[in-house]
Amino acid sequence: MTEFYTWKAYRCAYELYPQKQGDTTNIPLLLIHPIGVGLSKFFWHRFCSLWQEKNFPNPIYNPDLLGCGESDMPSVAYYPVDWAEQLQYFLEKIVQKPVVLIVQGALFPVAISLVKLQQKSNLIHSLILSTPPQLDLIQKAASPIQQKLLWNLFYSPIGKVFYRYARSRKFLDSFSKKQLFANTNQVDKEWLDTLEKGAKDPQSQYAVFSFLAGFWRQDFSQAIAQINQPILVLLGSQASTISKTDKIETPEQRINTYLKYLPQAKGNQISGRNVLPYESTAEFVEAVSEFLLNN
Repeated sequence: MTEFYTWKAYRCAYELYPQKQGDTTNIPLLLIHPIGVGLSKFFWHRFCSLWQEKNFPNPIYNPDLLGCGESDMPSVAYYPVDWAEQLQYFLEKIVQKPVVLIVQGALFPVAISLVKLQQKSNLIHSLILSTPPQLDLIQKAASPIQQKLLWNLFYSPIGKVFYRYARSRKFLDSFSKKQLFANTNQVDKEWLDTLEKGAKDPQSQYAVFSFLAGFWRQDFSQAIAQINQPILVLLGSQASTISKTDKIETPEQRINTYLKYLPQAKGNQISGRNVLPYESTAEFVEAVSEFLLNN
């Protein structure tokens, strides 16, 4: 059941999958969903359902980021620090205890920003990165001028026309099969129906446009180097990148790059491509539970 809280006068939504009755000792999981057409906290539903089915004791907090799902959707540009500040408030006022932060894809910059904000509060116990972006994409800032030009283009009538096309079932099906899933049979009715429903409100376009404009592509080198929590990097055996980059890495190379800059991290591959919690749910749950057992 969806619950709500208020942050900066915005109504923000989240789901709580509670812990076993009477057990308050287990560290919660805090999930960060990806940004994309129709995406929201629903992205984690398969993971949450299987986690509870397996009777793992850890409670799960599954929030909607501002601009997505059932949270308010102001017509603004969203930067990683904006969502990090939302999650910081959520941690301090709602969760009120350290969490394992599980972040999907190119929302890793949000997790980086949140860890930086939480340095004094110590509410981030550890991190699990599901298909994080190539590190070179967040070690050098994209051109602010180019980002602004792209944002202005998306914010124009041209962008509104594009979004109407991007939320069509035909586009969602094609993009998912070409860019997200290793097994195209996983691009099923459940996935497409939920994306269509999530993109129905045209206000959902602003979070997507912020992502497409590249506001997440900043120089996070120093902030990454300051992360000292245990980290698990999970890549699909067919992981790919959907962002423009001069350097294309294999999954093995991407994991090794992360381990180079984060010596406290561990890396692992499972089957799938770019949406592991949805496409390879059982393997993802197993990897997460093993990491929690050892940390």
